[in-house]
Amino acid sequence: MRIFVALLAFVLFASCAPRGNFVMLEELTPEKIALAEEVSIRVPIYVGTSRREENGEFGFARSDFATFMRYDILMPREHKVGEVTWPKSVKRADPTKDFLTLADQQFATAGDFRKELAKNLGQRGSRDVTVYVHGFNNTMAESIYRVAQMHYDLKVPGVAVHYAWPSRGSALGYVYDRDSALFGRDGLEALLREIAGAGAERIIIVAHSMGGALTMETLRQASIRGDRKVMDRMAGVILISPDLDVDLFRAQAHAMGKLPQPFLIFGSTRDTILNISSRIAGAPDRLGNLTDLRPISDLEVTYYDTAAYNQGAGHNNLGTSPALLQVLGGIANIDAAFRAEARTRVGLLPGVVLTVKNATAIVLSPVEAVAAGNTGLAD
Repeated sequence: MRIFVALLAFVLFASCAPRGNFVMLEELTPEKIALAEEVSIRVPIYVGTSRREENGEFGFARSDFATFMRYDILMPREHKVGEVTWPKSVKRADPTKDFLTLADQQFATAGDFRKELAKNLGQRGSRDVTVYVHGFNNTMAESIYRVAQMHYDLKVPGVAVHYAWPSRGSALGYVYDRDSALFGRDGLEALLREIAGAGAERIIIVAHSMGGALTMETLRQASIRGDRKVMDRMAGVILISPDLDVDLFRAQAHAMGKLPQPFLIFGSTRDTILNISSRIAGAPDRLGNLTDLRPISDLEVTYYDTAAYNQGAGHNNLGTSPALLQVLGGIANIDAAFRAEARTRVGLLPGVVLTVKNATAIVLSPVEAVAAGNTGLAD
């Protein structure tokens, strides 16, 4: 599946990046608008959100009903892969360097959103939909611009859809965000139902940080409801640095009966953010910084330890490490590697494969270390 070759080489939503806001193309001078038409790429992003609209903006307040939108993001054709560059101000915006918003559209009803999405699915020749779920400490603009960058840079086939739950967008808003992630379950489920109703054949969910907890709660909820329209179209789940209690994850998975396949978890034992979260929660491990695979050994999952690529806090190893992007992006048959034969095909990934019953751990190592015969594991 080409979609997994692309999706494995990304990271969702940098939590510590400078704050960003939407800048509309129409706000720029005529000269800059003309320049943008020459140097930019348009990336459409469909959005479902449980953020409440106030004074024309979607902040961190919570809405009882999901809102559905489409954003057309302009990316500089010559931008650096993996980066989002924000205008310092409307006046200083540079279309050759900065990300801009060409248009935004709010749909009057869920049905209107579904029809528009169905039309786009038909035009693109692929009925795959990738749903990106952001994590802790994100604004609406930051998460949407990041999805546009990743979906384009990684050449992910099909349509990009983003679920924006009401994060406070503050490093001090951890408890608020954790509650908001739970609050956002109904909104994400509603979005998944609309995607299925639009005719999507395969739905991939890619979630980062607290978005992983939200994703698991939503899938558990849909499974218990017997929502086969959604669950039968789930073609895989990727959790990146999931900020999720391990026991809770096990309970969620068991309640679902069978996890969507493939089910991939990317974590790091050196994730500073999750190590802090573990202390806040009073538990030694979160799902994203497991040191021992045995607690999830009865689950059919593949766990990638990216600690060897650690940069900064280690919470965004995927995507912020060019080496990891290169390694994962070059895998020719990644789908097969995630299945039963993974343990016999170690050569596909420069790392060490450890298997405990159903759960498989792949400890990734940088190319340089592999070439030197060093897997990155301690003796």
